[in-house]
This record gives sequence, structure tokens and C-alpha cells, in this order.
Amino acid sequence: MQDYEYFNLGDVKLLSGTLLKSAKLAYKTYGTLNSSCDNAIVLPTFYTGTHKRNEGFIGPDRAINPNKYFIVSINMFGNGLSSSPSNSLSPQDGPRFPNITLWDNINCQHKLLTQKLNVKKIALVAGWSMAGCQAYQWAAQYPNMVKTILPFCASAKTSIHNHVFLEGVKAALVADKNWNNGDYKSPPVAGLKAFGRVYAGWAFSQGFYREELYKKLGFESVEDLLKNWENDHVDNWDANNLLAKIHTWQTANISAGPVYNYNFEKALSSIQARTIIMPCNQDLYFRTKDNEIEANYIPNVSLRSYNSPFGHCVANPGNDKNFELELDKNINELLQK
Repeated sequence: MQDYEYFNLGDVKLLSGTLLKSAKLAYKTYGTLNSSCDNAIVLPTFYTGTHKRNEGFIGPDRAINPNKYFIVSINMFGNGLSSSPSNSLSPQDGPRFPNITLWDNINCQHKLLTQKLNVKKIALVAGWSMAGCQAYQWAAQYPNMVKTILPFCASAKTSIHNHVFLEGVKAALVADKNWNNGDYKSPPVAGLKAFGRVYAGWAFSQGFYREELYKKLGFESVEDLLKNWENDHVDNWDANNLLAKIHTWQTANISAGPVYNYNFEKALSSIQARTIIMPCNQDLYFRTKDNEIEANYIPNVSLRSYNSPFGHCVANPGNDKNFELELDKNINELLQK
């Protein structure tokens, strides 16, 4: 049974100039918009996530409380629910799906909030990984609308090293003999398994494996964890969808577009939202150093790094309770000012 709604955008002109035909955003709301239309919290989705995974950050006992706020969880283009290679019609199906940027995502999310949901001001945009990248994008693209942001394990621009990491997992996927340049007759299972197995080496830190913390996640051995990552990608993800989102990730840059014209420092300086950035120091690809550089230019920012051998996956709900507590503490601080 479908537990989300669709917002039909019609044909959308992308930043590239291409038209995304019959575009749609899948989203779910929690709570009620207040009379001032300013208690909205926007939760974009992360790389291998949907609105369901965002529910791990929401609750009546959490800072993102549906009894107090109007929470809008929006599925990113390419994740299989919103417009994606797997659900688009010819001639934009599969590998012919147009390249989507974060600018395109937030442009369409803005239409959803203003045209359909009647949101006037956004109290907070928060998110993990690519969802956090979208939080930065929201604050730069619509600085007058966003009051606060809290990106965690994310960045305002994808670093060169992060780009190279993604080239590695992408190469593992497309090496499958059944890949056929994206026009596969059946899923490239070997490629999807390789993708998951390679990714597992980046998602957690060296300390995670050294300390055998995978056992705390219910895996008896490293091999059990690797097989789980293999199966998760085979069971849940279309290969073209994964690659479409990788392109969005690799090109992430809040200064792309007509306003800042790739002046990254200007884009950061234009963020009016009160900002807390939460990197994990053991994250192998969204590095704290990149956030430190960003914080030099964002006017009202606090950088609060966190140490955990869970690395990038520290933010996955249930992995590190102390991170969850720190996250909620920081969100409460932003919302209560």
C-alpha cells in the first residue's frame, strides 16, 4: 500500500536546459502546518534512502517532533519513487534519463512547498549525506525562506576525493557483462553486488573494522556484513537509479546555477540561515576539513564535529545512540532560538 503522495510538476526545465518530462515528486508529510505557515521542517532523502528511512529521525520524543512541526519528507529525483530512470517513459527511460542536479531537486521541492503545501517559511532543513547536501542547497538557493539548516555528514560541494570514491563504486557496477550500457534485460546482479561490497569499505571507518563493531550490528563476520550490503543493493535498487543519483552527487555544488555562477565563496556567504554543521571525523568521504573551509564563509555557523568509528554511517538511525542525542540537542538549539 502506497504511504506517500505525488506532486505532479509537468515538464520541468532543468539547469542543463533539458526538459524533464512529466516530472513528479514523491513525498510524505507528518504533523500540521500552523496558521503562520512557518513551522515546516524539510527532510530530503539521502543516497540510498526514501522517506521511510527518514522516519528514523522523527518522533514525538525527538527534536523533529510531528506534534510540534509540519515535517515534509521529500524523495530525491532518481530514488525510484520520484521521477527516476526506472519509472520514466521513453525517451527518458533507463540510461536516457536526463542528468539532474541538486539545483533541480531544490527548485522542484520549492514548487511543492509553495504551490501545493502553502509553506511560507521553513523552520529547518536537515539531513544526512546527500540530504545534508540538499540542506546547504536550500539555504543558498532560497536564502530568504530558510531559517535554519543542519547538514550532517555532508558538504556544500562534492570534493574531488569524494568524486573519485564514487567513480570506484560506479566502475564496479558497470563492469557487469549484463550492464549493456544501461539497457539491461535483467538487473546486473553481479555489478550490484560488487557495488555494495566496494561501498561497505567506505561507509564505515578503519576503526569500525578493527574493533569488530559489525558484531554490534548483528553480523558474526565481515563477510556477513558484505553479503548484507550486496543483497541490499540487489533487492532494493535499480542500477540506472544508482548511477543517476551518483551524477547528482558528483556535481553537487551550491554555487552552480544562474545566481552564483560557480562563485562558491559567494554562495556560502549568501546563506542567511543559522547553521550547525555536524561532520563525523572518521567519515572517509565527507571530510571534516571540507566543512571547516565552508564554515569560514557561512555568516552564522557553528561546526560541531563528532568522533565515531561508525564513520559515515554514524548517522544511520540505530547505529550510535550518542550521535542521535547530539543531533537532537543541536536541532533543538536551532529551533528554540
